[in-house]
Amino acid sequence: MDLALALGRRGLGRTWPNPAVGAVIVKDGVIVGRGWTQDGGRPHAEVEALRRAGEAARGATMYVTLEPCSHFGKTPPCADAIIRAGIARVVSALEDPNPQVAGAGHARLRAAGIAVEVGLGADEARRDHSGHIRRVRDGRPHVMLKLAISADGKAGAAGRRPVAITGEAAQQRVHLMRAQSDAIMVGIGTVLADDPLLTCRLPGMAKYSPVRIVLDSALRLPLGSRLVRSTRDVPVWVITGAAAPPAAKRALEDQAVTVLSVDSGRSSRPLLASALKALAARGITRLMVEGGPTLAEALIRPDLVDELILFHGDKSIGPDGIDAFTLESLALLTQRLRKVESAAVGTDRRDMFLRI
Repeated sequence: MDLALALGRRGLGRTWPNPAVGAVIVKDGVIVGRGWTQDGGRPHAEVEALRRAGEAARGATMYVTLEPCSHFGKTPPCADAIIRAGIARVVSALEDPNPQVAGAGHARLRAAGIAVEVGLGADEARRDHSGHIRRVRDGRPHVMLKLAISADGKAGAAGRRPVAITGEAAQQRVHLMRAQSDAIMVGIGTVLADDPLLTCRLPGMAKYSPVRIVLDSALRLPLGSRLVRSTRDVPVWVITGAAAPPAAKRALEDQAVTVLSVDSGRSSRPLLASALKALAARGITRLMVEGGPTLAEALIRPDLVDELILFHGDKSIGPDGIDAFTLESLALLTQRLRKVESAAVGTDRRDMFLRI
């Protein structure tokens, strides 16, 4: 199961809207097949593992990180493929919360005489499939908020002046996090201040860059920004309110930018809950948020942060810097999230917090 989980992670950020599943087939103590969900969500991991195992799958055990599907989607059910291949036993980490599956895959396997065990590696699988689970249960992506914080608790310099908080090792880890996310979101303030590219710039991994999303109520995204200029290489989606200027919308769409209008309530700004539901409707399951403290607080208050990644730098910015969190936001995070990991990343430290 450890191997199946590791294989499944190869697809993180690239299989949406499907979960990134891993599967391993074992016979007489020997691995005879392994697979993971391919880019775009097909073929599924189970089918890939069966293809590699061939006739050796008959009488074997399959370890899989999520319940095999039992319904016809764009591909036939994996449960049927497992039955046809003659698998004798299936060890599944989790039951799939998708209402189209929800135990039906396991039931179909058992009805065919296959021994089914559920629960091995469940905690780790639940973390790996958190995006899929959040989307099918709550209709929104799993939201991972990432912030870099200086030694004196600041997230930026006064006046949004550029300042390096973390070192090269931490920056490389952030690029890997981007590659494992379906989409990355920032506010228009970050774009106007930094003109970011928001791609994965690890060697050979540019093709794994996530969809880039900008919250922009007045559609101020400059047509000459690096985001817009590169949108034909890596998609850019802009989320705005219903009152956004039509001319600006047309200008962005002429540059191949996707503009999504969502409910803005009584405010001119798009409601974040509505924005997240719109992203889930388009298949996004894992959303990385790299905006600054303003966007962070806007997500924290309505309880929309599922995971928090803090990179602690070893340098101070000074009293004029921008605080990473308000006292209220810090209190809310303390109530809702718990630290599950802390590790050195070069000269910096990375802390991971997950929803309790």
